Amino acid sequence: MTLLVAASGALESVSFLGLERVFAGVMTSNLALLGMAVGRGKAVGVTAAVLALAGFGLGVLAGAWCTRGNAGAATHWPRSVLFVLAAEAVLLGVGALVWGLTGGVPGETTRYVMQFGAGLAMGAQSAAMVTAGHTAAPTTYLTGTLATYLVKGVHSGRQGVWVPLRFAGLVAGAAVSAALLKEARAWAALPPVALTLCALAVAGAPRAARTRRYRSVSRS
Repeated sequence: MTLLVAASGALESVSFLGLERVFAGVMTSNLALLGMAVGRGKAVGVTAAVLALAGFGLGVLAGAWCTRGNAGAATHWPRSVLFVLAAEAVLLGVGALVWGLTGGVPGETTRYVMQFGAGLAMGAQSAAMVTAGHTAAPTTYLTGTLATYLVKGVHSGRQGVWVPLRFAGLVAGAAVSAALLKEARAWAALPPVALTLCALAVAGAPRAARTRRYRSVSRS
């Protein structure tokens, strides 16, 4: 989850600083930005916010469809959740490739398509985390997590320890992509891909271990 939070933070930097000044996964902020754009008569802001909202909504629906009928186990994420995360990684990879080929300065139409795609990726990730149940938590927005943590304090056990690490992951991911936007713009969209792939590898490790044990027992 910490890796996924870092990936979402990195993507938010690209989305807000490099695309159309809207967020890929924080829809509350996008609704506020949409209202501001409407109030100021800024058609560009309206278009970007609507694209992000539409992409996120479609991503949630697609993720929910892919994970329907599944519930998170106590120790690992279902196969369907891993599938959605893999699809997200592919989508982010395509976006990173397009971003790199344009030198980090895509044209207006390409930026709009990428804004929609960024929202789509974050929506799919959000749906996957909902399906994962008790073994997951929000990774694209942490406002509720922060409020709960401040009210209830540091919980005992591993869960309480990992909450501040997710906050740190968000900041670190956003900082890395923001720095790349400044110093090596063509590479700025790569961290979300790398972090999502790392998260997928870590999440899939328990299933791979069980498969190896099963094959070992079957052979014996």
